[in-house]
Amino acid sequence: MRRLLDPKNDYVFKRLFADAPALLAALINAVRAHAPPIMRLTVKNPAIDAEELRGKYIILDLLAEDAEGGQFNIEMQVRRYGAWSARSTYYLARLLSSQLIAGDDYAALKSAIGIHLLDFDLFREPAQCRQAQWCFEMRDAQSPAVTLGQELQLHLIELRKADRLRGTAAQTTGALAAWIALFKHWQEDDTMTQIADEPVRAVLNKLKDLSADAEARRLAFVRERALRDERSLLRDAREEGLEVGRKEGRQEGQKALHQTALNLVRSTSLDDATIAAVTGLGVDVVAGLRQECARP
Repeated sequence: MRRLLDPKNDYVFKRLFADAPALLAALINAVRAHAPPIMRLTVKNPAIDAEELRGKYIILDLLAEDAEGGQFNIEMQVRRYGAWSARSTYYLARLLSSQLIAGDDYAALKSAIGIHLLDFDLFREPAQCRQAQWCFEMRDAQSPAVTLGQELQLHLIELRKADRLRGTAAQTTGALAAWIALFKHWQEDDTMTQIADEPVRAVLNKLKDLSADAEARRLAFVRERALRDERSLLRDAREEGLEVGRKEGRQEGQKALHQTALNLVRSTSLDDATIAAVTGLGVDVVAGLRQECARP
């Protein structure tokens, strides 16, 4: 029997949901179980550009809009950036600000909600090990029950941690537990035959059909290869800077780190915060290098 494609591959993930807004709404509703359910959803970016599959540092996300105009950004993430929180906050804020053009009333703004499925443990402190589902909003630090509107909201599901907690009282029961089972145990017939949730079963059937498509398998491999290349490039850049620093002393090591950062600015689409995290340089230093590159 042919092995099924990995639904955590972001190309595969987008293929599963881009033309099935009802199934994407079911996933969102499972994550936001305490919010009013979404009855109708429109996927705003269903197409996948072939060049995006080869592009490093790109996440193939899904942008959607509900019947009330609420904006959603859904991402499957398998790698942790050095500036992960900065990137996530930036794109969520842009999803909110991009709704208005000059002269529009702020009252016209609709909520911007991010849902990120993470195939890594983001929060690793002992006190955080029993929680896998997180919801971040703008709240008062001293009185967290007081929120500053509902315009921005970021939901995170740590899939590995959630799978360890699945079936317990730790927030991973019901429909959400079924989705977690799909993303972590899609190859295991014994596990998947026990899933009764109809949207999850529908996505599993779509995954089987997609896995039987030779072109889809090829494109999924292209995407996986690009992600492997990305990891290697980041690792090599980090190790190169450290090795030169050891061999040539602090001053020369700093020059090498600047050169590494300059190469990343020129050859990748990484933002300044991520390049700073990779090289150990300040964000302001990286921004200065980017300005140098932009000069004629």
